[in-house]
This record gives sequence, C-alpha cells and structure tokens, in this order.
Amino acid sequence: MKFNWLKRYLPRGLYGRAALILLAPIISLQLLVSVAFIQRHFEDVTQQMTRSLALDLSLLLDEINTAETLADADRRIAHLAGPLQLNVTLLDKSSGQIDRRVFYDLSGRIVISTLRERVAGVVAVNFSDDFRRVNLWVDTRYGEAHIVINRARVSASNPHQFLVLMGFFGALMTLVAYFFLRNQLRPIRRLAHAAEGFGKGRIVDYRPSGATEVRSAGNAFLDMRGRIERQIEQRTLMLSGVSHDLRTPITRLRLGLSLIEQGPETEALQRDVEDMERLLDEFLAFARSDALDDPTQTDPVALVRAVVDRRSAAHEAVMMGVVQGEGSAMIRPVAIERALDNLIGNALRYGKQALVGVVLSDRAIKISVQDDGPGIPADLRLEALKPFVRLDTARNQDRGPGVGLGLAIAHDIARSHGGTLRLGESQELGGLLVDLVLPR
Repeated sequence: MKFNWLKRYLPRGLYGRAALILLAPIISLQLLVSVAFIQRHFEDVTQQMTRSLALDLSLLLDEINTAETLADADRRIAHLAGPLQLNVTLLDKSSGQIDRRVFYDLSGRIVISTLRERVAGVVAVNFSDDFRRVNLWVDTRYGEAHIVINRARVSASNPHQFLVLMGFFGALMTLVAYFFLRNQLRPIRRLAHAAEGFGKGRIVDYRPSGATEVRSAGNAFLDMRGRIERQIEQRTLMLSGVSHDLRTPITRLRLGLSLIEQGPETEALQRDVEDMERLLDEFLAFARSDALDDPTQTDPVALVRAVVDRRSAAHEAVMMGVVQGEGSAMIRPVAIERALDNLIGNALRYGKQALVGVVLSDRAIKISVQDDGPGIPADLRLEALKPFVRLDTARNQDRGPGVGLGLAIAHDIARSHGGTLRLGESQELGGLLVDLVLPR
C-alpha cells in the first residue's frame, strides 16, 4: 500500500490514537482559520489603510513640491502636518536609508509595497527601529523628507491577539475533551488488563463499566472467562476421577503379580503396570497444569537454582549455566518448577548432561535448558510440542521411557503465563536447546 510507511510514525496505543483523532481536526481547523484571518487582516485591511495614508502623503508632497521657496515649503508642512497627524522633517542631505523590517512583520511587507506603489519618490520605509512607528523617507524638490507615522494608521493594533486567544481556547477545549476521552477509554484499558491477566493465569477483579458497547464487550469477556474456568474445572475433575478409578485395578494387578511366582513373564507384566501408573501420573499432571498454584512474586533465579541444586544433589548431571539479571516477577512457582523438572528430565533422558541458564530482562524471563543428545530437527519442533507426540526419528526412545507429555506440559505452563516455549539447537552442548520465555 502507498501509506504503509506512515504507520511507523503513528501512535500504537489507544490513548495516542484517540488524542490524534481529537487533535488533528482541531489543529487543522485552527490553521485554516488562521490562514484565512491572516489573508484578510494582514493583506486586505492593511492595504486599504495604507492606501488611505498614501492619499495624505501625496497631498503633503504636492504641497512641498509646489512651494516656491524652502521657507514656503516649511510653512506648508507646518500647516498640514498637524491635521494629517504626520511628523515631517526636511533633510539637507541624503539619509542613505533602505527598507527594513523584522521577518515576522507580515503587515510591514504589505505597507512597504503599497507605499512604493501609491506614493512617488519613496526612498525607504523602516519598521525595525520602532515597531510603533513607520519611518518614511521620500524625495522632494527640497531634498529628502523624513516622515514619522503612527503604526496604527497602516495596520490594526495587536493583530496577534486573535491568534493567541484562538490558540489558548483551542488548547483549553482540547484539555477538557482529553479528560472526557480519558474517562471513556479507562474501561477499555481495564478490560484489556483483565483479559491480559486471565491469559497469564491470574483472575483480575473486573466489573463492566463505560459506554454500552464497552459494557457489552466486558460482559462477553466475563461469560467467556466463566465458561473457560468451568471447562478447566470439569476436565480436571474428570481426569482426576478417571485416574482414581484406574488406580484401583492397577493396584490389584500389582498385588496379584506380587503373589505369583516371579519370572521373566511376571517382571515384564510388572514393568507394564509401572508404565500404566506413570502414564496416568503424567496425564493427570498435564490436565492439572492450569490449576497448580496462584501467581506470587517470586525470584526466578533463586527458583531455578533450587531446582538445579536438588537435581544435582540426586547425583544427576545437571549444571547451572549463564545467569543474568536479578529481581522478582509475578509467576506461579510450582508450575514453573514442574515445567523445569520436565525439561531437565527430557534432557537427561535423551542426553548425558543438562545445562540450565536464566536471563532476566526488563520485559521477559528466559529459562534455557540444553542437552548433549541428538536434538530435534527444525521441521519437527512444532510437532514435538503437541501432547502425546513421540518423535521416534528425532529422539532415541531407547534412552528412556516417555509418553510425549514433557514438552507439552512445559509449553502449556508457559502459555498460561502469557509466554511461550521455543526449541532450538544448543551451541554449547550440541543437542536440544529449550527456551522457556515468560513475560515479566
């Protein structure tokens, strides 16, 4: 599109865009009115007033030029200067003056051009020495005449007052409109805050308010949040019940196998029973990943160190890697600990050692787990995050049992915090790199 480049310079926030919508027409209208006012006031009115003055100056100059002697010219000047409100002095030599005005004196430009057009013999017009006076030098029969004129005769006094008043009241009305607009936008921000908190696993107290459309959106959000919470609760209760009901026959199978004479066949059956129990545990853990604990202010670095120290104390090849940043964040520590345990367990299942690091920035927390295993090809990494997916061609399944829920549980926990789980290739150990990224 032709105007895509303009989007980079436009505000991204709701307040900024609303303020732009509010200010753009006001500023445009003021500019339009200002240009029309300046065109009318500084050109037409000033030109008319200067032409009237030019008639008086022409009369005065005719009297001077028709005088027979210098004394007669001085007498005529004294006779006309008072009624015409002019201060006239005949000079005995050239003044050497040139046209001068300040750059912002717009009416001065019109005065100079009109006087040169209407009055013969104009030498110079000076506005810069005294803004309240017009200093005019004109050639006459008896030399240059210096004429001082009140500025009010050629342009209206204080022409900037209209612009100042318009700007002041425009800014005042904009400020009043901004406060009204802020009150209208506050319910939208509250709704966005509640939705963002729910996406991160937090229940933020929210009550719909504001305009009818905003209230409708708020009520729709509350209904949606209630349905999702009920669905999660029903899923967890159902899976808990299934797990509980299945544990009873599994326990009977285990008891029955313990009473049978031990042999290769019974050992194989016992391993199957253990796999069934582990499958139920991981399946239930995945179902309960959204309801582990409530978000609290937690030090992520301390949490990661505690998990690594616990695994190291159990004689597992887990090492602490890069640690950057410090501080706390609003996270669910039990859920993050479970996700980290799953990632470390996967790393040790398919590799010989695991390297854990944590980096804290102003906006995110990144917990990385690396291993020296075979890794996962780039085209299969998205598939690996799905529940119950076992990539036989990507990871050596002989290194340990698995049901395909380790990465899925960690990914689900990351998404419940508003974050994500990224898979890559470890540059240090050569195996799989898993980044658990959480917003801060």
